[in-house]
Amino acid sequence: MKTFAGSAVNFFTSLKNPVKLPAGISVINPYESEERREIVAKFYDKYFNDSNQRIFIVGINPGRFGGGSTGIAFTDPFNLEKYCGIKNNLNKQTELSSKFIYKLINNFGGPEKFYGKFFLTALYPLALINNGKNFNYYDSKEVYNSLKDEIINSFKNQLSFGADKNVVICLGKKNNLYLKEINNELNYFEKIIVFDHPRYIMQYKFKNVNDYILQYTQILNDL
Repeated sequence: MKTFAGSAVNFFTSLKNPVKLPAGISVINPYESEERREIVAKFYDKYFNDSNQRIFIVGINPGRFGGGSTGIAFTDPFNLEKYCGIKNNLNKQTELSSKFIYKLINNFGGPEKFYGKFFLTALYPLALINNGKNFNYYDSKEVYNSLKDEIINSFKNQLSFGADKNVVICLGKKNNLYLKEINNELNYFEKIIVFDHPRYIMQYKFKNVNDYILQYTQILNDL
């Protein structure tokens, strides 16, 4: 029987680097590392070893200290070990987005309850880097156009894991512009709910973090 975990592990561990990117832009592909592939398999076997549908929560593309390090969206090595119980020898660099997400996950009831209902991912599944810093796929029209086909194809593959078609949660208002365009093309989700991106909240709205956590937890519970 096809499981969510099996589909996800097969997809992520088979990801290849893009054939062509504009000058100065590179990718981090954590799935080229055997240690990361083992981590990814442990994570999905622990939380997704069933055939249930989940509500997708879709970010932009992984950051170098979060999903770009562990291979698991919005999960830095520190939170992977502390909250998911998956020990690893990775550099325990923390990531702002991951800090927010795991505050939200724990407020919702913990990883087991959260991942039983939701799936965190990114519209483009590999970390993009420009001059050693995180780069968003939409920061350059040239980059987006070079990746557009891969973004759409990889997202379609992820939907096949078992996406709830009724609703999707988009992280980031600008990200939503592109998700809407892609969703119109795929004609998949009936409704898109937009959350401010965790990085934005942690960087610019830190005083209001607890308010965001309470608001978003209520929305997740209502869904």
